[in-house]
Amino acid sequence: MSDPLRHSTIPTNGVRLHVVESGPEGGPPVILLHGFPEPWACWRRQIGPLADAGFRVLAPDQRGYGLSDKPGPVSAYALDALADDVLGLVESTGRPRAALVGHDWGGIVAWWVATRNPERVERLAILNAPHPAASKRYLLTSPRQLLKSWYVFAFQLPRLPEALLRRDDFRPLAESLRNTSRPGTFADADLDEYRRAWSQPGAITAMIHWYRALLRYGPSAGRSARVVVPALILWGARDRFLERGIAEASLALCDRGRLEFFDEATHWIQHEEPDRVNRRLIEFLGSEVDPA
Repeated sequence: MSDPLRHSTIPTNGVRLHVVESGPEGGPPVILLHGFPEPWACWRRQIGPLADAGFRVLAPDQRGYGLSDKPGPVSAYALDALADDVLGLVESTGRPRAALVGHDWGGIVAWWVATRNPERVERLAILNAPHPAASKRYLLTSPRQLLKSWYVFAFQLPRLPEALLRRDDFRPLAESLRNTSRPGTFADADLDEYRRAWSQPGAITAMIHWYRALLRYGPSAGRSARVVVPALILWGARDRFLERGIAEASLALCDRGRLEFFDEATHWIQHEEPDRVNRRLIEFLGSEVDPA
């Protein structure tokens, strides 16, 4: 990576987010949104290539994670609040729009911003994350997906999930990452960095609050679920958490979308297939034509 990482704190929507930036300040902005349980560093293999391709890359610790603020109430992690955080990051770039790239929970947030505020989104790239509307419908018709989503319901319990995840220096979280990814995907150094993020005061409770808020509040009603901006979905087909069909159901909600399966990748696609993911992202984000 030719451009160094720049750490800053950006105020948005009543919170302050720790953001890592790279790339030319005048370049087209690309915001990378991480998922559970990873901090901004889950994009360490993408930030450099995107910056070297001329993009201004912003990779935040989303609210509740790492060095960012961690509001106390569950309601502070409602999907609309998470989306408003991203709109503030877009505004901080000085541009009317930015491209969004999201994985896991970050992908759900990115879907929702593009659905709710398409005028602020240049392009949308999703890695193994279902559209919120597609997820809700799919769960009602797929017992297999409902079974795979057991942890979402377990996280609704008070205090117990936090106690379990903190055990033995966050061993359950580290084992979950390694047990659901290809061998060698997460090195000891990677998990040490993650543990530092998980150790921040209030972080584990805030991270679980994302799931609690999802069932208690959900996305705001009365909006079309259609995604009108150009969208690219990259999907690891060996995902242990999400069915392949939920990716296809998400694509069906896109006016101008393309779905590409990575047959040998798991849920942790950007770690396992960084070169291929980076090529697809750079091609898509820099292209002049829509992907349909």
